[in-house]
Amino acid sequence: MANYAIDPMLLRSYVPRHTELDEYNNCCYISLVGFLFSDTRVKGIRVPWHHTFEEVNLRFYVRYKEENLWKRGVVFLKEIVPKRAITFIANSVYGEKYATHAMSHSIQFLEDSLHLAYRWKVGRHWNSLSAVAQKENEKIVTNSIEEFITEHYWGFTQINKAGTGMYEVMHPQWKVHPVTSFNVNCSFGKLYGPSFQFLENAQPVNALLAEGSPISVFPGIKLF
Repeated sequence: MANYAIDPMLLRSYVPRHTELDEYNNCCYISLVGFLFSDTRVKGIRVPWHHTFEEVNLRFYVRYKEENLWKRGVVFLKEIVPKRAITFIANSVYGEKYATHAMSHSIQFLEDSLHLAYRWKVGRHWNSLSAVAQKENEKIVTNSIEEFITEHYWGFTQINKAGTGMYEVMHPQWKVHPVTSFNVNCSFGKLYGPSFQFLENAQPVNALLAEGSPISVFPGIKLF
């Protein structure tokens, strides 16, 4: 995950109704995130040839207050996957903004380090997000930026002018591998629009590599 500080004014038009931007130390963040989904199931069913796949997404952070309790979540600007069927299901069921691109990934466990990379094709060019990290994982520090980035357990989507979709994502707290170096090569402008082209020359505030876990995504509800 490569995490960038961003002017909140650039995100205002993307914030779903009934939610507000979530901040860490009075700063808004946007993240380019690479995932590898493994043994994926839809309502308990393992779909052949669609159970293990890459995803790269650009997301930012919001919160929603329900009965004096803040529910902290994410809004995806776009999620890239390699299979058209995944795009269709995610956009239809959860109202997300998936897109299909050619993708690949690599993971190498060396004696004392972990090398990981995600790649996705934009036009004729390959984009990439890669990192080198320590092989041993660590617990996330309380009140750290790593905790802020990873501890958002809801997804929010703008369904229409009045309605917002909300769904829960459940997983245990992840551990992280301290990142020693990383590289981002992303056509932000082509993928996400001119407002985000500045990220091509921006320096991430930090990068983190989280160790995955089983994840459950629950059916959504509508907020009006």
